[in-house]
Amino acid sequence: MAPPQKGKQATKGAKQIVEENQATLVFYRNMAMIANALSLAILVFYSSTINIVLYLFSIGVYVGSYQFMAIMARAQYSETGQLLDSGNDLNMEGGVAENIKDLIILTAGCQVLSSFISNYFWLLWLLAPVRLGWILWKNILGPYFQAAPQENPQVDDKKQKKLERKQKRFANMR
Repeated sequence: MAPPQKGKQATKGAKQIVEENQATLVFYRNMAMIANALSLAILVFYSSTINIVLYLFSIGVYVGSYQFMAIMARAQYSETGQLLDSGNDLNMEGGVAENIKDLIILTAGCQVLSSFISNYFWLLWLLAPVRLGWILWKNILGPYFQAAPQENPQVDDKKQKKLERKQKRFANMR
């Protein structure tokens, strides 16, 4: 293991980003497939309408999330095979892909736990909208509502002097 670095984190090369993106996509694809296989094995024996609907919904979440990450990570090559653009880094901290990966993990957890323990574990999916609301508040709504009002907008010196003269004239008229 490499010793921890002090200061700024080293940047990744384009080829390394492409390789890590492919490994990330394979990992989350395998996670989704294993969770689906386990859930389907139980669903065959103990099926109900709600379980089937939630199973199909989870498949939709997996497919949509995987496709979104695959599009984000799509690398572009020149006609000669040279790497032009490595795509977005799926392993970047604080990125959109991190939230999508969290959604896949949450879905896999809900699916497997509800298959083996109790159907009430499907309710864990309610954490996704809570997380979305938190992200919206933290990044968009919170700073908007909590921003301090601007005191005085910047005024040119000429405009400021003109305004002071008008105020003096008005004061003299009284």
